[in-house]
Formats: sequence, C-alpha cells, structure tokens
Amino acid sequence: MSRFPGPPQPDEPPVPPGRFLARAALLTASLSVAAALLGLVRDQSLARLFGAGRDTDAFLVAWTVPEFAATLLIEDGLAFALIPAFSAALAHRARGAAGDPVRSLVAGTLPRLALAFAAVGGLLTLAAPWFVAVLAPGLPDPALAVDCTRITASCVLSFGLAGYFSAALRAHRSFLAPAAIYIVHNVAIITAMYAFGGRWGVRSAAFGVAAGGLLMVALQVPALASRLRGGRTDPRPAAPAPPLDAPLLATVLLFALGRQSQVLIERFLASGLPAGAISHLNYAQKVAQIPMTLSMMLSTVTFPVVARALADGETERARGRVERDVAVAARLVLLGTAAVVACAPQLIGLLFQRGAFTAQDTAATAGVMRVYALGLLAQTLTGVLVRSYFSAGRATWYPAAAMAAGIAVTWGIGACTAGSLGAVGIAAANAAGITLTAALLLAGTGRRGVPLRAGAVLRRLGRPLGAACGATVAGGLVAGVPSAAPAGLAAGVATVAVVFLLLGGAPGARALRPVRSLPQRLAHALTR
Repeated sequence: MSRFPGPPQPDEPPVPPGRFLARAALLTASLSVAAALLGLVRDQSLARLFGAGRDTDAFLVAWTVPEFAATLLIEDGLAFALIPAFSAALAHRARGAAGDPVRSLVAGTLPRLALAFAAVGGLLTLAAPWFVAVLAPGLPDPALAVDCTRITASCVLSFGLAGYFSAALRAHRSFLAPAAIYIVHNVAIITAMYAFGGRWGVRSAAFGVAAGGLLMVALQVPALASRLRGGRTDPRPAAPAPPLDAPLLATVLLFALGRQSQVLIERFLASGLPAGAISHLNYAQKVAQIPMTLSMMLSTVTFPVVARALADGETERARGRVERDVAVAARLVLLGTAAVVACAPQLIGLLFQRGAFTAQDTAATAGVMRVYALGLLAQTLTGVLVRSYFSAGRATWYPAAAMAAGIAVTWGIGACTAGSLGAVGIAAANAAGITLTAALLLAGTGRRGVPLRAGAVLRRLGRPLGAACGATVAGGLVAGVPSAAPAGLAAGVATVAVVFLLLGGAPGARALRPVRSLPQRLAHALTR
C-alpha cells in the first residue's frame, strides 16, 4: 500500500506538520526533477530532429499556448483561486458543516469552468492565423505555426481540467498525482516526435502536446475520485457552494497572464531577428529555469498549508512559513544560478550540440542563458511572494499592477536593445522587468498579503547573494580549463558548490536540520 503524502484517514493520527512537509516536499521535488530531466530530453529531441531554425521557431510560437495554459491553469492563476477555496471548504467540513462542502464546491464550479475552457480552446482554434500574425509578425513560415497552434489549442481544456484536479488534490494534501503530470506530458511529446516526426515534421511535437494534456487529466482522475468518495457523509442538506469569487479569479488570472506575457514580448521582438533567435531564447530559458523550478518546490507544497492557516485565523504561522520559504528558495536558486552562469557553454554544448544543433547555436544559446539567468532570483521571489497575496482567498490587484510595471520595463528595454544586441538584449530586458516586479511585491506584502518583514527578508539574502557571486567567478574560471565539455561542466559545478558553501551561502545548522533528516524520513515513509 502506498505511503505517499495524502490526507490523514479518519482512523489514523494526524501526520506531524514537519514530517509531512518534508515527505511532501521530497516527493514533489523528486518527481519534478524527473519531469525537468524529461523536459530536457524533450528539448534535446526537438533540437536533434529539427535544429534551431524555421521549423522550431514555428513550433515554439504554437508552444506559447501550452506555456500560457500551464501558468494560467495549473501552476499559478487557477491554483491561487482554487486552493484557498478548497482549503476553506475542508475547514468547514472539519467544523461540522451540513452535507459535504467539498463536493458542493466541485459541483458548483467544475462544470462551468470546463465549459469556459472548451469555449476558449475552440475560439483559439478558429483564430489561430490572427494569433500567429500578432504574436510573431516576422515569422517566415506562418502556415506551419498556424497548424501547430490549432493542434495545441486542445490543451486549454485538458490543462484547465488538470489544473482544477491538481488544486483540489493539493488542498487535500495529496501531491503524488499532481507532481507527476508533467512527466506523462513530456513522455507523450517525446514519443510523438520520434514516432511521427519523419512523416509529420515538427507538427508531431504539437500532436504530442495535445495527447499529453489528455494523459495529465487521466492520471489525476482516480486520485481525486477517491478523495471525493472518502469525504464525510452528512444526511443534512448541504448549503449551496458559493461561486468562485469573480474579482479574485480575475486578479489571479491577470497576474499570471502578465507574468507569462514576458514570453510573448520575447517572441514578438525575436520574430524580426535572424532565424533561430526564438529557438535560442527558448533553449536558454528552459535550461536556466531548472534551478528556479526546483527551488520553488517547497512553496508549492506549503501553499495549501498557508491557505489553511489563514482560513483558521493563524496569521503568525502563515508569516513564519512564507518567510522560511523565501529564505530556502533564494539560497537554492542562487546556487543554481551560479552554476548556470559559470558553466553555460559546457552545459548547452553537452545537452544540445548534436544533429542539427550546431556549435554556433551552442555559443548563441549560452550567451543568452547567462544574461537570462541574472533574473532567476527575482523569478523565484516573485513566484514565492505572490502566494502570500492570494493565500487568503481575497482579491487584490496589487500583484497584477506590480507585474504590469515589470512588463513595461521588459518591453521598453527589449525594444531598445533587440536591434543592437539581438536575443541577448531581449534576455536582459526580461531580467530587468522581473526584478522590478519582485521588488514591488516584497515592498507591498505588509499591507496587502501575509505581513512579511521585508527588512528581515532582505538581510537574509545578503550573504548568499555574495556567495553566489564569488562561486560564479571561481566556477567560470575552472570550467574553462578542460577542453571537453563534460569534464569542464563537472569541474565547474563542483567548484561552484564548494565556493558557495565556503562563503556562507548555505543555511545555518538549524535550517539544515530538516534537510539532513530527509533520507531517514523517506525511508520511514516507504517502510511503514
């Protein structure tokens, strides 16, 4: 019988919070690493089969659809509205409310949202030519991009359902199925490219996106059905579930849309550059974002915990949890950023330089990635901090306004530098814009979200930031000594890790205690 994190059964004692979070974070991180590795295999396969030219540029314009859908419907937007709603329903159930508030919430929200997802997907299918023309007006082969966009448009419905199921399961403290959805999605894309790439070309990747979306839904249905069947049965009629707060849903979706709009700006500006610029930006972004994705795993697990704490009126517990999440995530992403910047040529060469992906593509992508990585700390802080605004389940327009300011900076700098600096200028604009957004979010938490102590948060960042700078310089010097990319990458990463630790980038002994005990906790969880 599986012992992965899930809701305590009525006849079992509750799992201690510290041990539960450690188990859930370890499970989520492990599956996320697997998904990230498969994402690299996916991008390697795309580069190997189709290179970094017109075909991949066309597909990556269509890839904007699943990218936006993942952000809006799975990772950020919809989750920020649904997890607090499900947490409140679970709190009402625990307090003995009539009927089952959780089932009532599902019945009142899922059909309407599914209809909306289907309508948007159908509209996008019809409007694909206009979508491509607006997003990438300089694309040399718009017809291929239109075909791929029409195929990927189906993921609006599948990702919407997958995001709904993920939010419901995480609120129930069930993390196995939600953490595995990107594994099946990437497997579907990789399989489709190799199975049908010879006949369909890059359209095979778009087909894989559509098939993978269906698998994401199918993977979670059994887990959610068991949670809903296992709820408390109360003969009293349940009160009708209130509809999702429209202003809340609007604010979270607008923020998520704004955050993902940075990709739109990148591709719009890069569409007028020589062929391959969109691909270089995409490959650089995907590799550079791996440290960010892994660093945010803890906050992904603790978001339902923070939402439940606020639903129970425990503001101090919520604040302590978010501040710890910021500190841990910042240290992890700074370590990863140092390794990415120091070893960029070796990393890109080892991952992608084969088949149609040339040495010139490696050099161009590595240069873009080094600049793009300068915004990874801000990307991570934005992802962690915005959860403090929406965990109470109340609408606030401040995060969207902060994101709008960052977008304006991204657009302004990108438009000024794309012509002279190419993709590197666009990456610099991205880093500058998201840094402004993170600063505004940190400054505004005291009045609008979980009341964080901004000064204390900034003081915690000083030492690891200095350690990351020193580790980057040392790692870059060492990585360039061996002529072979694998040896240079290994030497550079090892140097970055050692220097980062020596300069004090790691947390103190007290903060490391839960991490040191993770192996024992995992062994205990699997052998109980």
